[in-house]
Amino acid sequence: MRYDAYPGDATLNGTRELLDAEERHDTMKSILDHPAISGAYFFPNSKSPRDATMIEVDGAKIAIHCGELDPTNLTMLHFHGNGETIADYVGSDFHGFNDIGVNMVWVEYRGYGRATGEPQLVAMLGDGERVVQALGLSFDRVIAFGRSMGSLYAIELASRQPTLAAIVIESGIADPAERFLTYSDLDAAGVSEADVQAEVRRHFDHQRKLREFRNPVLILHAENDHLITLSHAKRNFAWSASPNKKLVVFPHGDHNSIMPFNHVAYFDELRSLVQGIENSQAR
Repeated sequence: MRYDAYPGDATLNGTRELLDAEERHDTMKSILDHPAISGAYFFPNSKSPRDATMIEVDGAKIAIHCGELDPTNLTMLHFHGNGETIADYVGSDFHGFNDIGVNMVWVEYRGYGRATGEPQLVAMLGDGERVVQALGLSFDRVIAFGRSMGSLYAIELASRQPTLAAIVIESGIADPAERFLTYSDLDAAGVSEADVQAEVRRHFDHQRKLREFRNPVLILHAENDHLITLSHAKRNFAWSASPNKKLVVFPHGDHNSIMPFNHVAYFDELRSLVQGIENSQAR
């Protein structure tokens, strides 16, 4: 069963030790990568599809899953939630993604499944871009889909590659600082709230990133999402400067059941997005 986790559901990532944090500190790209911060938001497990493909990224290898890529189709790059793995998606339960007319590429986070390294908020920001390059895809034929925590990486990919075909933000986060300040152990990381806020503005300024992206933006959110409230979706929508943006609020389900409780409408929205892009690019 697919389940997206958030602090409060578990103690500070029990699989991670803070004792060697100082030894790793010099190699961290940001204080947000400290185990007391990143470790509070990622819940890796070893589930992985047998036929996952490994891709080299900066300092690690990550797993992806995809079938044969049809060059005539758009490709959807999917970043899952922090309590999930690509193994939760690969299978008949999520066949709806196979019916929207795209190649699906499921991207794993570092430390999850067969991927090496550790899941770190900032260190992983370039991984999506590397996957697209490794697969030989054109960015203008790629849709970045980010669910929950994955929204950080979908939005980042669009910021790095503004010709990206579209972004889909499902149950996504507007201001990550709200989450980081609420649950991180700042004392263990040896940083202040001001330090965290400054780093979030530097790396996760969604208002700026969405304002600069002009291609289609589709935002999907459950009205009764109590993990990441609807206010996040409304802010992301308001920040987007895309002339082709859409916010869809589903009346049923919550953070972890938005897809099955709204299955038909959910995939109708994705199918409509894909068709609109294809029509636009064919002109």
